[in-house]
Amino acid sequence: MHSTGAIRAQVQDDWNRRRPVASPEFNSPTSLVGTSLAVTHNLARQRFEAQAGESASAFLSYRVEGERVILEHTFVPDALRGQGIAADLVRVALDEARQRHWKIVPRCSYVASFIECHPECADLVDRREVDLN
Repeated sequence: MHSTGAIRAQVQDDWNRRRPVASPEFNSPTSLVGTSLAVTHNLARQRFEAQAGESASAFLSYRVEGERVILEHTFVPDALRGQGIAADLVRVALDEARQRHWKIVPRCSYVASFIECHPECADLVDRREVDLN
């Protein structure tokens, strides 16, 4: 490549193909329930799942460390991105966290961005994790 513009275009194209989910844009900033997809909590696999097609499934995985729940990774298949599926997964996970009195650690960047855009969820975040960063 012979120009800064060409390099930037290549990096942007690469980022668009590799990022785990679309950027966090939310239609309903105050609602954490009422999802458009059926999201289930699979305790055995430690993840929230949405069957979004015949063979495609999306999920938000987590793990438990003592009293904390680490929200690790959001995955939405490429063909299904941009439909709000990741936001649905996060809404259901945070609603369950509130019901179960979980303290969460948002290691997934999408979850962290969602919480930034929804300050009413900030009380779910384990303050010890915030103080360490």
